Amino acid sequence: MSQRPIHALALLFLVLAAAAHSAEPMPAPAPPIIGAKSYLVIDARTGHELASLNPDTALAPASLTKLMTTYVVFAALKQGQIRLEDEVTVSEKAWRTQGSRMFIEVGTRVSIEDLVAGMIVQSGNDASVALAEHIAGTESVFAEVMNQYAAKLGMLSSHFVNATGLPAEGHLTTARDLTTLSRALVDEFPEYYGRWHSMKEFTYNGIKQSNRNSLLWRDDSVDGLKTGHTDDAGYCLVASARRGDMRVISAVMGTASTKARTDGSQALINYGFRFFETRLLFKAGEEITSTRVWKSANESSRLGVLEDLYITVRRGTYDELESTLDIPTIIEAPLAAGQPVAELKIRFGDQELLSTPLRALDDSPVGSLWQRTRDSVSLWFE
Repeated sequence: MSQRPIHALALLFLVLAAAAHSAEPMPAPAPPIIGAKSYLVIDARTGHELASLNPDTALAPASLTKLMTTYVVFAALKQGQIRLEDEVTVSEKAWRTQGSRMFIEVGTRVSIEDLVAGMIVQSGNDASVALAEHIAGTESVFAEVMNQYAAKLGMLSSHFVNATGLPAEGHLTTARDLTTLSRALVDEFPEYYGRWHSMKEFTYNGIKQSNRNSLLWRDDSVDGLKTGHTDDAGYCLVASARRGDMRVISAVMGTASTKARTDGSQALINYGFRFFETRLLFKAGEEITSTRVWKSANESSRLGVLEDLYITVRRGTYDELESTLDIPTIIEAPLAAGQPVAELKIRFGDQELLSTPLRALDDSPVGSLWQRTRDSVSLWFE
């Protein structure tokens, strides 16, 4: 492998002249102390960790569980398994479920659209059970589906026993898994996420209830996600906020009061936006560099990324980044579009911030007999 800098055209998005800056940017200060058992703050676009405290400690999630229930419901809607206008007959179990409710009545028929609003906005345990039974037959089978989706998302420290978050042995998750789940909700179901998670109130059966996420009133950039509370879990809040092109997600677990979870979440969100930024490095399909392809019908191949490539850095450090490209000395045809060819590395000083493959943007098929013979001879002198 050889190591070389990216050619000059690509530097429209990335400045490599770190040596030209003599002043070292001030490091980000320590994150605020908020009195939680666990928290994690990430950039939603890149997944970059901005601040954390015990983010992998498994804790009871209370109604934060409904984020996973919501994910399963949204997936069923997107796949056409259920429709918003479908009506669900309320079972006695759903009607009797304790805790927060949307006050559905046994034997009545309620639309999935209303049940989703009741679950997300009013945190209705009754709505959650009704949806679970409609989708999977029983709540216990629905919990198995929750765990299957959790595993698929990489939520390796989570296990769900019910759809509500009511206390149950072995019903646990982590701040890291909750940010992973929240990021998936925003990315995979933007039309559903935007419709319900920022709703401030919902009225059903003549009863109006307000969203318990008071950040929706305090901070216009906040558009979700969910609160939770039980005696075991304490007061919890997963919040998402967007300012400009940057979205921050925070998961706060185990605070002592509603005020502590709200103030703490606000402080962490502000910290993320104040001291970090996300930049677009390269667009999908943009040529970052090119490389010689031997024995090919095409003498060279353009290299780039197949999806927009972003990076999250401390504010004030972007112009200090350095980039290098590790690329094999000899690449021979055939080379398929999308095939990884080289490795792009972005560093800040001694810290590697990002490493990602660069892929061929075009097919490079095997050349003619003459091209292969010519290149075979030329390679003897390489």
